[in-house]
Amino acid sequence: MGNSTLYPAIDVRDGRVVRLHQGDYAQETRYETEPLALATRYAEAGAKWLHLIDLDAARYGGYTLAPLLRAITTSSWMRVQTGGGVRSEADVEAILDAGADRVVVGSLAVKDPDTVIGWLKRFGSERITIALDVRQNESGEWELPVAGWTQDSGVRLEPLLERYAAAGLRHLLCTDVSRDGTMAGPNLDLYKHIREIAPDVQLQASGGIRDIADIVAADSIGCSGAVLGKALIEGRFQLTDALKQVRRC
Repeated sequence: MGNSTLYPAIDVRDGRVVRLHQGDYAQETRYETEPLALATRYAEAGAKWLHLIDLDAARYGGYTLAPLLRAITTSSWMRVQTGGGVRSEADVEAILDAGADRVVVGSLAVKDPDTVIGWLKRFGSERITIALDVRQNESGEWELPVAGWTQDSGVRLEPLLERYAAAGLRHLLCTDVSRDGTMAGPNLDLYKHIREIAPDVQLQASGGIRDIADIVAADSIGCSGAVLGKALIEGRFQLTDALKQVRRC
């Protein structure tokens, strides 16, 4: 196993920790743990990074988690990649100013790549994570839904990814929406495909990870990191055990 980075994920909606099933806002699981308490628990377990998403903003725009982000970064050593509703350069600046190490850009990266490529150049490739959420259609093409996975953008994965790779993209998070929240295992064929298109991009596996074996499998095909969601929060495996496995290999 290589040097995979583990990103425990906290998705926030209406101020609460939630998980969605296949990106469907109508299929929400809500957890009793408060976001800051959960972040603290992950930090105490040894996490170096946190993946924090504002689901309300992802749907409607207007990032709202700056106070939570500040609380997390001032109370722990964790670095945070975070986003949801990032629409403008001012949004990127505000999130970075609130303590983020990387800003996650999703829908806009699909709808307006010219603007986002400009941000890569202005802020640097280490400060932006592009999140491409994909869904395979009946023809086998990888579509890119936007607006919290509620709309089809009409854009396809391969040409967009090639463009970002040529522009110097460093960090890519890719989620197969059909796997998200299902604990059915990550889509390794998708990640192999992405690695062939953009071998120099640091790829984060997201969606479907159910155990430490899935983390190892994603690493074995060249993923540089894994986002840990439902299985982790529901205790299917322990973060401390996963981190030990990463460090041991």
